[in-house]
Amino acid sequence: MKRSQTSDIIFIVGSSYYLIAEFICALSFNDSLSNTYILHTISELGIPSPNSPLYFLMNSAFILVGLALLLGVYYNFNENIDKNKKLFYILTWITSVGVIIVGLIHGGNPLTSGYHTLGAVMAILGGNILLVVISKSMINFEKYQKVTLTLAIIGLIAFWIMFFNMKSIYMPVFERLSVYTLILWCFLTGAYPYQQYEEKKY
Repeated sequence: MKRSQTSDIIFIVGSSYYLIAEFICALSFNDSLSNTYILHTISELGIPSPNSPLYFLMNSAFILVGLALLLGVYYNFNENIDKNKKLFYILTWITSVGVIIVGLIHGGNPLTSGYHTLGAVMAILGGNILLVVISKSMINFEKYQKVTLTLAIIGLIAFWIMFFNMKSIYMPVFERLSVYTLILWCFLTGAYPYQQYEEKKY
């Protein structure tokens, strides 16, 4: 497994910043912390309004995650993809651009909310499909592949539950679950001890 300390740092910093930024925004949101996580979508935290005074922090997290995914992939992680490389790159760009769109175009403006929704679908659906492709495109890393595929399955199930229950008050729970799979993958990819598998090759 080819590693890059730069790639590891990018993945860990990007994912950690996202979770911390969301938590801080949730603390400042105009509702209790538990209600914010259960009853309010992530996108709501990024809408400029009195309800979310730190909306800019949430939007910066979206943008940073998108950039972190791109940079992390191109700083050596891509060299570990043995199959389906074209599909891997296409899904990486779709996911990254989608997350960045979500950060640049908030969902509170009726004139542009469609672009925000498109970005969200690109990021969530694209991101979890990307994890499936990654899990099936690497060799000699069985445990890592299984963890990646498990996250992908959880994310895709959560996405479709969310998709068919958009009017449910608990929809934000499934939205977060479908998003956190990619965030968790980024963190685990940066922190995962690949070297133990490298040693088994020799």
